[in-house]
Amino acid sequence: MKNVLKLEYLLLAIVTAAIYINLGFAWYWLVILFLAFDISMAGYLVSKEVGAVSYNAIHSVVGPIVLVLAYILFSQEVLLFIALLWFFHIAVDRTFGYGLKHFEGFHHTHLGKIGKAAK
Repeated sequence: MKNVLKLEYLLLAIVTAAIYINLGFAWYWLVILFLAFDISMAGYLVSKEVGAVSYNAIHSVVGPIVLVLAYILFSQEVLLFIALLWFFHIAVDRTFGYGLKHFEGFHHTHLGKIGKAAK
């Protein structure tokens, strides 16, 4: 089952990148800004619980969906630019098994345990 999910997320990342590039956005922004969304991990400096909440807030698809809806309403291209970068980041993360976090710690995700916890 995990491999099916990883394949789905890989395909989502590829399709998102293709749409992004097809719309005329420069491909290199996908690379340059990829880690920008991981600033949400700074919450782990406070506690596991704050880290999980801050990480999940940025790694949920709710945010990029809201931006796409805002783009549809206001036709501000920057909203679509950010939303597609954000979807791409989430899809790539999920491809590698980085799911939404549980309060037990960073290595406990909705997709299963990762890193040290998986061993």
